[in-house]
Amino acid sequence: MSQQDQDTISRRNGGDLVIETLEALGAHTVFGIPGQHALGLFDALSRSRLHFVSSRVENNSAFAADGYARATGEVGVLFLSTGPGALTSLAGLQEAYATSVPMVVVASQIPLDGLGARRKGMLHQLDDQKASAANVTKSQRTVHHASGIPSAIQDAWVDAITVPQGPVWVEVPQDVLLAPVLVPPVIDALAEAYEHPPRVELIDEAVRWLAKASRPVIVAGGGVRRAGAKDALLAVAESLGAPVVCSPGGNGAFPWNHPLSLQSWVEDRHVTEVLEDADVLIVVGSALGEVTSNYFTLEPRGHLIQIDAEPRVLESNRPALGIRADAKAALEYLGEALGQLEGGVGADWHGQGPEKVVADTLAKVMERLDSQDLAKERTFMADIRNAVPDDMQTFWDMTISAYWGWSCWDAKSGEFHSAQGAGGLGFGFPSAIGGALGLQVAGKTPAQARVLAVSGDGSAMYSIAELATAKQHNAPVTWLIVDDGGYGILREYMVGTFGKATATELARPDFVALAESFGVPARYVEPENVGAALAESFAAEGPNVVVVQTLLKMFAPTHLE
Repeated sequence: MSQQDQDTISRRNGGDLVIETLEALGAHTVFGIPGQHALGLFDALSRSRLHFVSSRVENNSAFAADGYARATGEVGVLFLSTGPGALTSLAGLQEAYATSVPMVVVASQIPLDGLGARRKGMLHQLDDQKASAANVTKSQRTVHHASGIPSAIQDAWVDAITVPQGPVWVEVPQDVLLAPVLVPPVIDALAEAYEHPPRVELIDEAVRWLAKASRPVIVAGGGVRRAGAKDALLAVAESLGAPVVCSPGGNGAFPWNHPLSLQSWVEDRHVTEVLEDADVLIVVGSALGEVTSNYFTLEPRGHLIQIDAEPRVLESNRPALGIRADAKAALEYLGEALGQLEGGVGADWHGQGPEKVVADTLAKVMERLDSQDLAKERTFMADIRNAVPDDMQTFWDMTISAYWGWSCWDAKSGEFHSAQGAGGLGFGFPSAIGGALGLQVAGKTPAQARVLAVSGDGSAMYSIAELATAKQHNAPVTWLIVDDGGYGILREYMVGTFGKATATELARPDFVALAESFGVPARYVEPENVGAALAESFAAEGPNVVVVQTLLKMFAPTHLE
């Protein structure tokens, strides 16, 4: 062993154990912001192969790690400082938790002597920092000795990737991060997800129901996408002759133009009626929650089979045959069992085939939209879709364009990501940065890794500081900001409910000048030119911004009719 190697080992500390364990587990990229109690962690980072992406606000770091995980399928890793830094991340972690995105969060802590709710007056001290994270993470751990770091992170990684996936929290006190260690470098860390196959008797019961069904329908949620179950879903749907509608989180789980595809029009009474008329409704990877149930107006008249990896989801809104399982495993078991049925399943919708029911229903949806003054909105969304390459991933903030996207966006061979889980503002741009950088780590060229972020002017202000991050890391992100002068959807809700809007109008910056001050190319375009502007921006290098000043409105809700 060389003297340099000996010196490196002799100055290793708890921070090195964190970094070494993450590297052994397969991490490549870390998001976060340095902090006083985390200095040992960041010093160790300088001796590693990990790539660090420094955001400007911790909440945006959480969104970026989330976007990285969604785009790549890998675990997102987030480093946080103590107290204010840790707390600032929580809204971003809520989105990851609600949407089951795998993340490992390593937060620093005050020294061991300050733990236990003693008010010693230490900087950043909280009575129980870990408790603050309990509502937005799957599990939480505090490491009290450096030797326990590798096992704690390895166990946390297993938690993160085991369905239901989600963010997990590991906190390490300042003195533990700085403590010299004698153990050799971590070179092997194994983390395998626990499997959750469906119980055989439940699959058998589901098959018995389906064998007698003539009008089966499937609702595909985000769990189908996260499990990589698209092929298994397609096989089951075609075996049953079952129409499929995707939730906003499940957008892209089923081919958009398939003859059995009801697309993602869950906020439509015509689609709701098809779900209600089903004699067996299969809900996979979805809670059948507020939006997917058309705001709880859905009243199924037939049997309900609900498949989800999260036990708390099962029967949370409707009595059902609840099957706790990973979506892919359950659909594969179901598909195999259905294939053994003599004569298969014959779909008959009151004398019509399922393809005719789907076509007629989508025609009714279009007729409903045609009856409203929505030409501008429909053209705007179509122009964006036409400009976006088929395989490009898109990241949508909570804004009117995204609400349209939940229903009308054809993800094609790309991926549609939105903040529909927790519904907080500011997701779009930082998650897109994480996604674009992650795709490059996965081997994509900058041109292949380019993604689209979509925000409103209100939500854009939550993450405007990340223009500096995008510029610093030359992230191939095109950011579309739809500027309507305020919180557009809240304005619409308030006017519709009270006849006037209050506190929805916003003073906002010159977004183009502001982006250019960061060295990021930007321009204003008219709504009718958005497609051409995006196509040109996609061909550029590094980050860029397109701003459209227009007032969009939503299609009329059907759950109030």
